[in-house]
Amino acid sequence: MIATTDLTTQVYQVFIKAEPEKIWQAITTPDLSARYFYGARIEAGPERYISHGPDGSTWGDGPVFEFDPPRRLVHEWHSGYDPDLAAEQPSRVIWEIEPQDGGYCKLTVTHDKLDGAPKTAESVSGPGWMFVLSSLKTLMETGTSLTESCPITDTGA
Repeated sequence: MIATTDLTTQVYQVFIKAEPEKIWQAITTPDLSARYFYGARIEAGPERYISHGPDGSTWGDGPVFEFDPPRRLVHEWHSGYDPDLAAEQPSRVIWEIEPQDGGYCKLTVTHDKLDGAPKTAESVSGPGWMFVLSSLKTLMETGTSLTESCPITDTGA
């Protein structure tokens, strides 16, 4: 996995042995995102990106700037799961899925516009995004995320 060290613009890349449509579904569908994204039930559509915590509380709700399935999703990020982070300015997350020869995809996640959100930048940097993407990769390739204990044969994707 590749990551940058600049906290105001963070770029992460991972190669996943899965079709673009399955990765897209995993990043935009609540039942799948809850399995790898710290329990967050994420729903992304052409207009809104909404994330609910395991308890149903709103962790994030913001506009979608680009919605191009199964290639590119750009949305506002606002860390509503923590009061200190929620007080900061919103940032932006860009998901880019690029099919590669050999039946896998390169997923690039760019989290930028973090200048007005230094606490958010620190909280998502390194292990924050790296764990989410590692768990997504594991889920797509094995049917079980890093936090799940028993594999399933159908990811629903």
